[in-house]
Amino acid sequence: MAVLHQTDRRAASPDWTIPQGFERYTEADHRTWITLYDRQAEILPGRACEAYLHGLKALDLHGQGIPNFDRLNEKLFALTGWQIMAVPGLVPDAVFFEHLANRRFPAANFIRRPEELDYLEEPDIFHDVFGHVPMLSDPVFADYMQAYGRGGLRALSLGRLHNLARLYWYTVEFGLLETPEGLRIYGAGIVSSRTESLFALVSPSPNRIGFDLERVMRTPYRIDDFQQVYFVVPSLQDLLDVTTKTDFGPLYAKLMNASDVGIAEIEQGDKVFTRGTQAYAESGGRLCPSALESQTLGFQIPGHDMKA
Repeated sequence: MAVLHQTDRRAASPDWTIPQGFERYTEADHRTWITLYDRQAEILPGRACEAYLHGLKALDLHGQGIPNFDRLNEKLFALTGWQIMAVPGLVPDAVFFEHLANRRFPAANFIRRPEELDYLEEPDIFHDVFGHVPMLSDPVFADYMQAYGRGGLRALSLGRLHNLARLYWYTVEFGLLETPEGLRIYGAGIVSSRTESLFALVSPSPNRIGFDLERVMRTPYRIDDFQQVYFVVPSLQDLLDVTTKTDFGPLYAKLMNASDVGIAEIEQGDKVFTRGTQAYAESGGRLCPSALESQTLGFQIPGHDMKA
């Protein structure tokens, strides 16, 4: 939800969509997808929610290379009526919301470079497709995303986009789900990240707090590192219900006079799943912890020797 680089603007149509250009992907591009896919396939079972894992299988997203949008759309549309639209990168907010409101998900058509496997500043095709699209195959979450798009258009007209953006961030990108088996991931920013898939669930550093719409919309976020707080929804249906049954007009009016909550703060009335130590953020953060940092944070990254 941001403006593209100038060179990308010339390539985009009025709705910012472009051909995927599947035939232009190189062998190295497909290898990058395979590497990323294999890493996540190893750690997501038992960590990602069932809706995500079911979607991954139903859409036949696999580790054999970058998926072809035409083939993927056939399966996705049959399940929930959604379509993936290739774009050259981030798009303006109004365009983004218009696509979501009409069950179209803008997905970048480029893939990160091999040296950017663990972090890149702009979402690529792996984040957008592997991270987001499996959840769009779930009927309840698909309805939530469409409702969010419609709400985004209203937020723009009321000048409250920064509040609504926080809802997207803490649900669609970095949401956790409460299940009888424990907390599970549904946010795309987590499921597409090897290190945050572990950090979000098992590190003692971040707060994990029960979802409350107003609370979420008063909480800022950071885009450059692991989150200091994750919000936990009791179910995807609850998330949809609170979004579709809330009159956001009075809520925005209330938020105009409400102060933000500190990103690491716990308020009276919060349902606290984990009162985090904030050790990671206080130590300087900056993603991809080393083995030594992993000891401090309380989780081990596969492939690192904890005795190192």
